[in-house]
Amino acid sequence: MSASGGKMGPSLTQEILSHLGLASKTAAWGTLGTLRTFLNFSVDKDAQRLLRAITGQGVDRSAIVDVLTNRSREQRQLISRAFQERTQQDLLKSLRAALSGNLERIVMALLQPAARFDAQELRTALKASDSAVDVAIEILATRTPPRLQECLAAYKHDFQVEAVDDITSETNGILQDLLLALVKGGRDSYSGIIDYNLAEQDVRALQRAEGPSTEETWVLLLTQRNPEHLIRVFDQYQRSTGQELEEAVQNRFHGDAQAALLGLASVIKNTPLYFADKLHQALQETEPNYQVLIRILISRCETDLLSIRAEFKKKFGKSLYSSLQDAVKGDCQSALLALCRAEDM
Repeated sequence: MSASGGKMGPSLTQEILSHLGLASKTAAWGTLGTLRTFLNFSVDKDAQRLLRAITGQGVDRSAIVDVLTNRSREQRQLISRAFQERTQQDLLKSLRAALSGNLERIVMALLQPAARFDAQELRTALKASDSAVDVAIEILATRTPPRLQECLAAYKHDFQVEAVDDITSETNGILQDLLLALVKGGRDSYSGIIDYNLAEQDVRALQRAEGPSTEETWVLLLTQRNPEHLIRVFDQYQRSTGQELEEAVQNRFHGDAQAALLGLASVIKNTPLYFADKLHQALQETEPNYQVLIRILISRCETDLLSIRAEFKKKFGKSLYSSLQDAVKGDCQSALLALCRAEDM
C-alpha cells in the first residue's frame, strides 16, 4: 500500500475502516499505524534483494526503501539477522557504507531496535541543550511503560551511564524534577472509575500552587495522574478559574520549565495532535527539520500515525502527505512518503 511513484493510496477513512474489520487480528495488522506486518513475508527474499541493491552496478535506493518501509520493525530485525548469517556482513554497516545524508539516517533508524533508537535520540538531546526539553518530553511522556523501560536499559547499555544521571547533570530545577518523575514511570493506570472528588482536590491543589516553592505540586499531578483523570482536571480547572491550564502555566513558569509543562499538557490532552503540531513545525522551517520528521514518522508509523495524519489535516487544512511532498527533497522523500503512506482527501 505504498504511496510512491505518483500513485494515490486509499483514503484515511478507508484505512481506518480496514482496521476495524480486523480487530481480532491485531498481531498482523496493528492498530492505527500506517506500517503493518507484511503478510507475504520471506526473510530470504528480502535479504537477497537488499544484497543485490548494494552490490549491483550502482546502489538501488528504491529497492532498499521498498523493503524497509514495508516491513514491521520485528521483520526488519529478522532480515538483519538473515543477512548476517548468509553474507557474514552486518546489514546496518553495509547500508551505511552504500548510502549517505538523510536517507542513510532513515535507514539506520529503521534497522535499529525501537528502544535503541529512542535511547540515542534522548542522549543526543540531553547533550545538546537547545533540544533537550522538546525531545526528552516527547520520548519520556509518549512511550508505553514497557517501551520506556527498554529505552532506559538500552541507554545504560550503549552509553554506560543511566539516563537519570545524564538528566541530573544536564538539567536543573523544575525541568529536572519533571524529567526524573517521568523516567520513574509512576503514572497511575486508568481503572475506568471516575473519581470526581479527587479531580476537585487536584484542581484546588493547582489553584493553591501559585506561590514560590509550589512547583512540586504541578510535577506530581502532571506526572502521576492518568491522562483520563487529568483531562477532567484540566476542564474543571478552566471552569473554576476562567482560564485554561496552559494559560496558568504560561503565567506561572518561564523558560525550559514552561516549555516542558506545556508539552506535557499537550501530550496528555491529545497525543496525536501533539505530534501533528511537531511535524507541522518541523516542515515550516526554512530547511525542514529532518531529525524531527524521521524520529516521529518512524516511531509512530506502527502505532498511531493514521490518527496523527487526521489531526494534521483537521488543524492545518492540508494533508501530511502533501506537506511532506512539498517540503522534503532528495532521496529521503520517497522513504518518508512511504512511511506516511497515503494522501488524505
